[in-house]
This record gives sequence, structure tokens and C-alpha cells, in this order.
Amino acid sequence: MVGPMVGPMVGKAGTARVATRSNRLHPTENIPMKAVTPLAVAVLALSLAACGPKAEQAADETINTTSETITDVGNAASNALDAAGDALQPTPNGQSFADSAAKSDAFEIAAAKLALTNASSARVKAFANDMIKAHAASTAKIEAAAARARPAITPDPALTGGQNDDLTDLGKLKGADFDKAYIAGQIDAHDDALELMENFAKDGDVPSLKTAASEIVPVVKKHLDMAKALEKP
Repeated sequence: MVGPMVGPMVGKAGTARVATRSNRLHPTENIPMKAVTPLAVAVLALSLAACGPKAEQAADETINTTSETITDVGNAASNALDAAGDALQPTPNGQSFADSAAKSDAFEIAAAKLALTNASSARVKAFANDMIKAHAASTAKIEAAAARARPAITPDPALTGGQNDDLTDLGKLKGADFDKAYIAGQIDAHDDALELMENFAKDGDVPSLKTAASEIVPVVKKHLDMAKALEKP
């Protein structure tokens, strides 16, 4: 349903995560070491090594087991942080959601119009025609739902700088190159749109927009399936 979005939906949809993957702990960082300290491991290893080859082998095995335990604990901590970050990701408020949907629809319509002139595949052009009609309809649905909000919400459809840049780059392509880039972008964009619509339909703070989002979800799923089918030879 949507093109590359900036903010909650365009490009890579969603609002800023409280804990991003780029700043999450390395699996072995910040792991409590009260139970097993490096000094204790070293002392045990040296003590065993002094007793002969068998004891030395036992020391090596002890060190390896300890290292694996620390790594396992680190991985568990990292996974827990990932889950916490996902749980803390906020659902956009009504205004932010409406703005994202409006920008998305405007971008999709503009990209589809480029496809009508630059694409070489008749299937891609047919898909683009469907996108123009569908996104005009979703624009009307979101606008109507936003108007029923209290207080009323006015969606902002102005394209972002990133969206304009994406359209410029896409417009430079022709034929098969355009087809490939356009469809790949549609798959990514509809993945993002589906996530945003599903999240707002579940946890949104504006009833009328929640209803609109829930009605748009199956449409986005259909578009995603259509784009994936076009990606196949």
C-alpha cells in the first residue's frame, strides 16, 4: 500500500524504538560475573594443570565450559533486551498515523504514475493502475476517519525530502531496470504499511482511525501478495 516512508511508515515504517538493535548489548557485555569470576577460573585451571596432563585437559574443559556458559547467559540477556525493545516500541498517535498514511498514499500514487510511463512489463503497469485506484480510496478513507476524530485531525500528505529523492531516482530508470526497482520497493513498502496498520488497528488512540486501519489491513495484504507475485519470473 505504501512507498518508501519516512517516520512511522515511509521508508522503513515505525516510530523510534526505545532500544534499537544498533545499541543493544553485545551478547557477552555487561553480564553479571558474581557466580563465575575469571580469577576463580584461572586459579582452578592452574591448580589442575599442576597435577599432570589429565588434569591439564580437565582444566581446558573447565575453561571451555565456563566460556560457553557465559556466552549462553549473554545471548539470553541480548534476546531479552530485543523482546523488551519490541514491547516498548510505541504505537504512533492519531496525528502521526494519519500523516504517515497520507504521505504514503501520495508517494504510492506518484510512483505508480511513473510506472505507467517507465515500466516495460504490462503486468507491472496493470499493478500500478491498481495502486492508483486503491491509494486514492485509502486516502479518502483516512481523511474521513480523521475528520470524525475529536478533536478533528487533518492529515499532512506533503512528501518528505527522502520520498522526493526516491521518486527522482526511480524516474531515472526505464524498462526492466525500472520494473525491478519499483516492485522491490513495493514489497518493502507494503511490509512496512502492514506493520503500521496492524499496530494502529490494535493499539491506536483514535477509534475512527483504528477502524479505518483495520479495514485497510486486508487491502495491504492483498497488495503485498500481488507485488511478491510480480517479483517472480
